[in-house]
Amino acid sequence: MPNLRIRDAAELLGVSDDTVRRWIDTGVLGAHKDASGRLVIDGKDLAAWAVAQARPPQVTLGGASSARNRFPGLVTNVVADGVMAQVEMQCGPFTVISLMSSESVRMLGLEPGSVAVASVKATTVVVETPPA
Repeated sequence: MPNLRIRDAAELLGVSDDTVRRWIDTGVLGAHKDASGRLVIDGKDLAAWAVAQARPPQVTLGGASSARNRFPGLVTNVVADGVMAQVEMQCGPFTVISLMSSESVRMLGLEPGSVAVASVKATTVVVETPPA
């Protein structure tokens, strides 16, 4: 399973590093030390926690919008059969669902806890992974 460093988890959740450390210290989030001795959070656990904490936006959005939007987030669920797959992501307070080929899921290495970016244009959602 992917492990995320504190700063990466904070960025994905839209909070400060100190907030994530405080959540770990108070037991809200679990963490462990990796092989290098750094404190990390299991990606699958963070994805489940992000889904549980998600709240709908408090503002009504309207008016002009961009033609292309990118939402970094965590993969929370993957359902795949022989040909097609459904990938669910938690991007801050938003849940994004993409339908793609099962081959694409395998090629991108998508699994719960993976970090990815959902690019949205019209009704198409493209999921990307960050460069290695």
